[in-house]
Amino acid sequence: MSQIKIYALSKTIDQYRNLLSEAIHDALVESLNYPIEKRFQRFIRLETDDFIYPTDRSDHYTIIEISMFEGRTIEAKKKLIQTLFSNIYQHCGISAQDIEITIFETPRSNWGIRGQNANELLLNYQVNV
Repeated sequence: MSQIKIYALSKTIDQYRNLLSEAIHDALVESLNYPIEKRFQRFIRLETDDFIYPTDRSDHYTIIEISMFEGRTIEAKKKLIQTLFSNIYQHCGISAQDIEITIFETPRSNWGIRGQNANELLLNYQVNV
């Protein structure tokens, strides 16, 4: 299970929402063997006054937060991060300089999904990759 939050200026999200969605989802599928039908993304549109970032970033500066079950190897997470940078550049032309990624991992027991505690769910994919 992964929940994705994408923060960027409104104009960046308006311009790239669908391409970012594909780039991010494709990276999860490729890097973590994530099921293709599992897409959980939230785009948070920020106005210029509400988004302060360093001057060495462009107006396409984007923050991606990934919340997911713990269990992936360091290598799998590194591959995910590198694939995200690559896919976003290929799909959107947004430089790695303008992308920041944070992965938050929590035990399945800290998730509630479809009326159950997640550690009681039978998953159709492997978490330990």
